[in-house]
Amino acid sequence: QVQLVESGGGLVQAGGSLRLSCAASGRTISSYAMGWFRQAPGKEREFVSVISWSGGSIFHADSAKGRFTISRDNAKNTVYLQMNRLKPEDTAVYYCAADSFPRKQVPSIRGSEYDYWGQGTQVTVSS
Repeated sequence: QVQLVESGGGLVQAGGSLRLSCAASGRTISSYAMGWFRQAPGKEREFVSVISWSGGSIFHADSAKGRFTISRDNAKNTVYLQMNRLKPEDTAVYYCAADSFPRKQVPSIRGSEYDYWGQGTQVTVSS
């Protein structure tokens, strides 16, 4: 079993930055693709950014391109999401997820392929 704990959310003004962290425990995630997803009130969960086990393959949603950066530190069993130039429409609960199929070269952007999820961290961007 893998436990994922997100941190780093909070309230920020539009144009500001936040860095989310996802710390894994219970098992190493070094061979797992990892992803960040978000869910805004009244909306379905959506993919934000995903990264392959090696870090060599990364995808961002169009809404995140040019503003968000996903990275991982396998030695620390941690994944990060650096969010810059935040907008009010980025307001959501952000979830970290792990795909336990080992060493996928292409990380999936479909949440249904991720086995483990954190409890989420709230990000609120004020205008």
